[in-house]
Amino acid sequence: MTLVTLRLDRRGASDRAARLRVGMELVAQLRAAGPRRAWPATGVRFARLASCAAVVCLMSWSSVPAVAQSVAPDEQGARTAWGDPDLMGVWDFRSLTPLQRPAAFEGKAVLSAEEAAAYERERVALLDKDRRTDDGLSTRADVANAYNEFWWDYGKELTEDHRTSLIVEPPDGRIPDLTDAARERRQVRGEARRRDAWGPEDRSVAERCILGFNAGPPVNPSAYNNNVQIFQAPGYVVVLNEMVHDARIIPLDGRAHLPNHMRQWRGDSRGHWDGDTLVVETTNFTSQTSVNGSGRQLRLVERFTRIRDDRVRYEYTVDDAESFASPWTVVIPLKQSDQPLFEYACHEGNYGMMNLMESARAVDARRAEGSSK
Repeated sequence: MTLVTLRLDRRGASDRAARLRVGMELVAQLRAAGPRRAWPATGVRFARLASCAAVVCLMSWSSVPAVAQSVAPDEQGARTAWGDPDLMGVWDFRSLTPLQRPAAFEGKAVLSAEEAAAYERERVALLDKDRRTDDGLSTRADVANAYNEFWWDYGKELTEDHRTSLIVEPPDGRIPDLTDAARERRQVRGEARRRDAWGPEDRSVAERCILGFNAGPPVNPSAYNNNVQIFQAPGYVVVLNEMVHDARIIPLDGRAHLPNHMRQWRGDSRGHWDGDTLVVETTNFTSQTSVNGSGRQLRLVERFTRIRDDRVRYEYTVDDAESFASPWTVVIPLKQSDQPLFEYACHEGNYGMMNLMESARAVDARRAEGSSK
């Protein structure tokens, strides 16, 4: 078996175009290594690296023609040819700002410029995947990082207003307390993760490549693929996430939601314009779709507002009385990007899940053999 080295030098590869070049170089290395079944498999994250983060069939979306052309902006901002506010483009939502306010910043909603700079330095250093055991990292943590800093894309800065949390409501910047029912659901899911998997259903939907861990809805900054492209056509808006290349087609014609018994992984989205803001309501989630503890009754309301040429204000509210003590709201800035999206192929080559199932069955067989003696 040929082992392909996946720790790459970051020099000369600071932008997404350079990453594409490096990825294609890795394609050649992997092909030269022989059949894919001979590649080393150290779990889901390694498999995702081999098939997604490095090779990923890095197909650029730059060749996709624009659905519509914008007209010159007026005092109301850019408009589509049919008069709707123009949200089209590729938008980057990376941010070092945590979803919830850290305990160290309790009671402090915004940092000073000096405090923000210090936090950014400390956080970037903590997230650096190029640290090794010589830098004080444990061997376990080094192995768990799976691949080096080149492939991670958390972002390097807080939001421009130096907020200490992406959550703006409630004022404490924290997710409200879970209800008893939500805590019970979380406990059941946790138990399934800790034991040997009886089947793939015991693993998370992100690990199974059904939903991306930052693709949503709602969209949240995470480890990589923090990009989304918005298309518009008369009566529709399409939100295309780079993570797991999911395209959410949102009708704007006032049609009703799907019947209550019809459930979808990403819910059922309906949109309308409130002035210059696109408002999207999503319901009909499945019991396995969870937004930090939400359940089937989640009602998600997203708001997209283009506040200047290169910025969209993205806001969402999680409303689920069966799961949370109160609704909570997040605000995330979307920054315009001049780079295309790349396809994130998650299932392809994901031998980690197959290996996980095979090892669990091997453990079952050993236990059965031991109990029969």
